[in-house]
Amino acid sequence: MGTILIRGIRQLLTLRGTRGPRRGADQRELGVISEGSLLIRDGVITQVGPTRRVENLAEARGALEINAYGRVVMPGFVDSHTHLLSARNEEHTLRTTTAKVIQAKATAHLESMARHGTTTVGVQTGFTPDERAERKAVRVLSALQGKPLDLVPAFQFQVSGEDAQGIIRGFLAKFRDHITFADLVWTAAPADEPLLAHFLEAARSFGFSSRIHVMAESPSTAITMALTHSVCGITHLEHAIPAEVARLSGSGMVATLLPCESFSHGEPAAPARALIDGGVPVALATNFDPGHMQTLSMQSVMTIACKRMGLSPEEAITATTINGAHAAGCAHRAGSLEAGKPADLVILNVSHYADIANHFGVNLVHQTMKRGEFIYQEGKVAQEVRLSRGERRSA
Repeated sequence: MGTILIRGIRQLLTLRGTRGPRRGADQRELGVISEGSLLIRDGVITQVGPTRRVENLAEARGALEINAYGRVVMPGFVDSHTHLLSARNEEHTLRTTTAKVIQAKATAHLESMARHGTTTVGVQTGFTPDERAERKAVRVLSALQGKPLDLVPAFQFQVSGEDAQGIIRGFLAKFRDHITFADLVWTAAPADEPLLAHFLEAARSFGFSSRIHVMAESPSTAITMALTHSVCGITHLEHAIPAEVARLSGSGMVATLLPCESFSHGEPAAPARALIDGGVPVALATNFDPGHMQTLSMQSVMTIACKRMGLSPEEAITATTINGAHAAGCAHRAGSLEAGKPADLVILNVSHYADIANHFGVNLVHQTMKRGEFIYQEGKVAQEVRLSRGERRSA
């Protein structure tokens, strides 16, 4: 692949810092280098620093130069929570649609995500207790891995009328080599609590990290179970109250919030400001779903989080990069720009990172790079439009 020098960057957001997820005031630290440059060799970052230093290094000689003059460069977005393959609550989609069709549709969605600057995607399966359908989902995700984005698969357990305990043990045992997380969809029914606890215990016994998805109007019991079972993340929390937020402080859990979900349904937003001020690490994700939530732009997620949830641009950038990577369990290889990590980054058509939050429905991505290769580059609008029968006219 050779050596690449990205030089003359107006603002280089490295997100370098502590090893764990950012919390509190640290969520505003972006590791900004003004007039910075990156040196990349064979897809891996080797040098990050001021342009005057990096471009004069011996290893920069003969490198392919990419001029990012006047632009912001930052880590690629990590969208840690999506339903890429099938709409929620539509079990028949996976059961009746061929793997080829599912893969083709998912590829189109991933390519659109790449155009909007996402380089790593968390994907939930577990839409159905049908083992054949789940095997199909796993095959599709395996075929899509790295083409062009990295995927982080998770099995999402939802209580059903089937043999739930058999499903838990059977699915976790059969798919543990293919999924990263064992996620639990919380139900507010007290009668379900023993089964939910059983799932978390079984997941731990199989070596999985777990996360809980809490959409209930009273998340207190779910938070208690999350703390009891030491889950690594909790999602949604639109209905959390200050007392419940306080219980999460110091737990180590990453709270993944989904701004587009509440925005699109006209519902109250999750208490992002209270979570951050209380020392809880916050990540942001799209909750993309081809049937119900078709937003796949993390730029839009950032804007809504800033305008509606009270995040600063710095906090929103952290939440969509390094904290998103921690939420997806891949912070060792994604979410920041530093030596030794794959070169997953975006070059943006803004000169100051705060401008990202001031655009809504606008794609600011000039180029998206994955592992040192540009997988998307902004192009010109066509000057001619082809009509039927070979006719042409000026656009």
